[in-house]
Amino acid sequence: MSLAETCLYSDEIHPIDIVETLAERHEWEFDRVTEDQIAMAVEGQWRTYSLTLAWSPQDETLRLICTFEMEPPRHRMAELHDLLNRCNDLVWTGAFTYWSEQKLMVWRYGLLLSGGQTATAEQIDRLIASAVSASERFYPAFQMVSWAEHPPCEAINVAIAEAYGRA
Repeated sequence: MSLAETCLYSDEIHPIDIVETLAERHEWEFDRVTEDQIAMAVEGQWRTYSLTLAWSPQDETLRLICTFEMEPPRHRMAELHDLLNRCNDLVWTGAFTYWSEQKLMVWRYGLLLSGGQTATAEQIDRLIASAVSASERFYPAFQMVSWAEHPPCEAINVAIAEAYGRA
């Protein structure tokens, strides 16, 4: 049975139930924090990313945050924020922000499911993949600005563009 069929024929189509099924299928470490929230670890090329997905029934939004630790030198914060703006100009499915108190780089996105709509397993899988892909794509640029002291206009050039077609 496919993932879509597994979720389609289950008694509940709660978005976090779908995420939990995806995490099991991908063999990601996860913890069902509450009925409406799940936390998991997804291994990337550069590092392991912490993802949290939470369902908000009040505003019918499935919220995703993908984080990784980062503690840039204080004197590089202006350049890092410049780079964040440049990164956000290149993506349409979420946005980066830096949470200085927690020392976390954050990718966040909210999937609006108003009017009783339900997300499909494929949508949620794509949502998670997009978060990890964006983090992987821009991670080298964040490092170059923070630690190698490259200017943001140069560091953004190392962000690997999405490839289309076949090799």
